[in-house]
Amino acid sequence: MAAKKTTRKRAKKRTSRKPAKKPQKQVHWFWKLCFWPYHLTQHFTRKWHPFKRFCASSIVFCGFAGIFFSLASTLFYGIRAQGYDLAQIEEMPARSIVYASDGSTEIGTVHGDNRLMLEFDDISEWFIMALIAREDARFYEHGAIDIRSLARVIMRYATRGKKEGASTITMQLADNSFSYPGKTIDGKLLEMAIALRIESNFSKEEILQHYMNRIFWGHSIQGIEAASRTYFEKSAADLSLSESAMLAGIIRGPNTYSPFVDLPAAINQRDVTLARMVHYEFISQTQADAAKAEEVVLRPKSRRIIHDSYAMDAIRRDLNIILEEHNISMGGLHIITTIDPKLQKSAEVAVESHLSQIEKRSGYRHQTRKQFLSGKQNKAPAYIQGALVCIENHSGAIKAIVGGRNADESKFNRAMHGRRQIGSIFKPFVYMSAFDKGLQPGGWVRDSRIRPGEIDGAPASWSPANSDKTYQNMMTVTEALSRSRNTSSVRIGNYAGINNVLNTARLVGFHQKIPTTPATYLGAFEATPLQVAQAYTVFPNTGKIQRPFIISEITDSEGNIVYPGSGVISYQAAKEGSAWNVSKTLQDVTQRGTAASLRSVYGYKDPCGGKTGTTDNYRDAWFAGYSSSLTCAVWVGMDNNQKTLNRGYGSTLAMPIWAKFMKSADSQLYPAFSLEPTMQMQQVSLCRYSSQLATPGCRQARSAYSAMVPLDLVPRHTCDNHPVRATVVEDTPPAPARAVPVR
Repeated sequence: MAAKKTTRKRAKKRTSRKPAKKPQKQVHWFWKLCFWPYHLTQHFTRKWHPFKRFCASSIVFCGFAGIFFSLASTLFYGIRAQGYDLAQIEEMPARSIVYASDGSTEIGTVHGDNRLMLEFDDISEWFIMALIAREDARFYEHGAIDIRSLARVIMRYATRGKKEGASTITMQLADNSFSYPGKTIDGKLLEMAIALRIESNFSKEEILQHYMNRIFWGHSIQGIEAASRTYFEKSAADLSLSESAMLAGIIRGPNTYSPFVDLPAAINQRDVTLARMVHYEFISQTQADAAKAEEVVLRPKSRRIIHDSYAMDAIRRDLNIILEEHNISMGGLHIITTIDPKLQKSAEVAVESHLSQIEKRSGYRHQTRKQFLSGKQNKAPAYIQGALVCIENHSGAIKAIVGGRNADESKFNRAMHGRRQIGSIFKPFVYMSAFDKGLQPGGWVRDSRIRPGEIDGAPASWSPANSDKTYQNMMTVTEALSRSRNTSSVRIGNYAGINNVLNTARLVGFHQKIPTTPATYLGAFEATPLQVAQAYTVFPNTGKIQRPFIISEITDSEGNIVYPGSGVISYQAAKEGSAWNVSKTLQDVTQRGTAASLRSVYGYKDPCGGKTGTTDNYRDAWFAGYSSSLTCAVWVGMDNNQKTLNRGYGSTLAMPIWAKFMKSADSQLYPAFSLEPTMQMQQVSLCRYSSQLATPGCRQARSAYSAMVPLDLVPRHTCDNHPVRATVVEDTPPAPARAVPVR
């Protein structure tokens, strides 16, 4: 019994024991730690009235809490602000400026944002003062955060519910440079922290410079220089007080206050800015009144649209190959091209003016450009088109390029990508291949109809006709090319051999797949005007080809070379003598051949060589020619490959454009010297049948003639047709023997 009582007592004692108070003690010390300023104040004011003690303790606690949270917030947002790379402030996607060949004439912009970078000293002082007066009057006094403005905004919001901005220029620079939720309290605190970092790493002038280069002015305009050029057609360095105040005034609502959209609203903002400038003593009231009275001269509506051009299209395509993706996206480059702006303008005018006249001819049955412009313009233009490429002979620099009549109406650049059948303008390369093999310009070639089986690789029924439907027995090789005889040219090509002709074509720049049929001798394949122009430089360059290029040099904003240019790249595409033989004949073409009207009708008097080309049914009209300085190729035709008009020859559609353009070339920059052989020449006696050294038999057969021959083409063998001991049995010239190469 005693044991049971003892057990019950122990159980009762255990059940009546109070819970442990250890957790309560932990909570108690935690709150004591949190409220130590309050308790400490209570201790020192224990003799005060309870109400005073409470008030004093509360104030001290709030003060300490504010200091604590301020320090914690500063540490928190300061650490977050460290994650933003301040180098990004200086890295702004900007337009790359494209210059003409003189390195100073601006012809366009590419890549990046619509922004042009400027240094602080290159911006009008009027604008800098207007910007500070309008956006941040105490910019030079505060350190990133304007406490007075911030307190004023908070008070007005608390008392009137009115929201105002308190961002300084430095804070706006942070907002424009980095991506974060800037409209929230968290975002604003982060913005302040970043602004403090900016102030500690950049001078006030640098902050202003970066901010002015970043400001958005509506219409995709970024930065003060782009805004000044767009609105007033002048550099930011030349802005007047009135113009500066207007630009500073529209920053807060660029699309709303744009002078292009609402000029009275923009003028009102200008006047507000001028008033603030007077208030902050940047200017006097007299200066403000004079600025208000100044007439606002904006860019005319006709020049507000940036028109595209085929030259800029060609430049952009080359830049996409040359530049890295980073350079393209960031822009800010200075690109020097080979384009001569005067020649480029002349080329555009020559193409448009002549084709406008063609549209007025009675035989023209297609859409005119005037009809296209008067319509809804919801379809591609169907009017007659033209293309022109001009290359400097000694360098390969493209001086002018026109890919159509208007780049805004048709983006297709026919000069670079318009592959059209080239016809007779390919014949000179066939003859050059034959000269490489040993044919001489004074040799005889048959001009009769092609006989079945005569031409290697030709169908039995293939018999191309001459353009005038007439045929002759024999004529010289020079005459055949000068008169562009088809049957003779096919025989010349057959002598040279299709593989040799194709090899010559590749060497001069026709890298596309070309048919291995005899029709190739007559230019029955497609090429671009750029390829034709490049190929024709082989003649004034006596056998050399210069690789065409349009970019001379690229530098960054600091003058560092990004792309030094490829320089002149040339190679020998044919024998010097062969190229000269063709060139001499092409000069005859412009005097007495198919291009004789170049001088008699279109008035081009300088020494030159050239060749017309017209494809079947007058679908394509070509003229390719050169002076001692420039080579130019012109094409005219319809995009849908239809007939242009009856008798639409190269001499009437393309050659007048060439003549008008070439006459515009500056004789000082592009002199047209007499085209003379640059290689050694030797006078020899040749046989017209075999193009070999003449023998007494050749003279007896009356086939011998004397000629000046380029040294690299002087024959090494005597005539096979008339051996030394041969005798003439009749006076009339016999038919060519089997050994005669050209039939």
